[in-house]
Amino acid sequence: MKEVYTLIKEQFQNIGIVFRISQYEDKAEYQSHYLGLVWEYLYPLIQIGIYWLVFGIGLKHGNSTHGIDYLPWMVIGITPWFFMNRATLDASKSIYQRVGMVSKMKFPVSVLPTIKIVSNLSSFWTMLVFSIVVSFLYGVRPSIYWVQWIYYFICMIAWMLAFGIFNSTISLLVRDWRIMLQSLMRMLFYMSGVLFNFETNSFPAPFVHLLQLNPFFYVVSGFRDSMLGTMWFWQEPTLNIVFWGIVLFFFLVGSHLHYKFRSRFVDLI
Repeated sequence: MKEVYTLIKEQFQNIGIVFRISQYEDKAEYQSHYLGLVWEYLYPLIQIGIYWLVFGIGLKHGNSTHGIDYLPWMVIGITPWFFMNRATLDASKSIYQRVGMVSKMKFPVSVLPTIKIVSNLSSFWTMLVFSIVVSFLYGVRPSIYWVQWIYYFICMIAWMLAFGIFNSTISLLVRDWRIMLQSLMRMLFYMSGVLFNFETNSFPAPFVHLLQLNPFFYVVSGFRDSMLGTMWFWQEPTLNIVFWGIVLFFFLVGSHLHYKFRSRFVDLI
């Protein structure tokens, strides 16, 4: 736990640097493109359009999910997924890309994954606003349940920090890990309830219970429960305990490996 405390302390002590560098990286990534930062928002919108046409119109023939039209149901779930997917992949290579530079200055390497996570928040907020607008157009109205999206946002950030520090370290120790992680994220896209509603009688109960243990599924379904007014997070105490247990596990393992091998990061590249 001491290593977890040290890790979190470094994040808060360098929060100003994290936000400044993340803003710089946002501008630098798209500065050579004609549309610039527009691509950061245009790409997910194009993806949403494709998924809606294929799964909402093509396969579901426009049918609703839990009485909610498929488009707002899908957009609300895919918004946190787009953020978590990109933040996970970017954080996994953050140390590998920058450790040579930061090793020459007094800079905590542990904040590199956090910078990648924060830099993806701008597109997340835009997508969240878009999902709310779409929901309004399809008749979804604000309710008291909306306040708990703050809880699920905290869950999402905590999970990204824990998973990010773990993946960024493992990627240096095992060169094939980043490729494996990309394949894993593609699989989790279809197993996290982003496009399909698994919590129905159409799927075996053991299969549904297994999927609910997935932290990505927990966050995606949590955002839907909040925005669509389905249920409160404390009504599923077991899932809450499992989720935070997984987060703590990755924090413990990730921080331990990070501090154990940090002095050798440059040699591992």
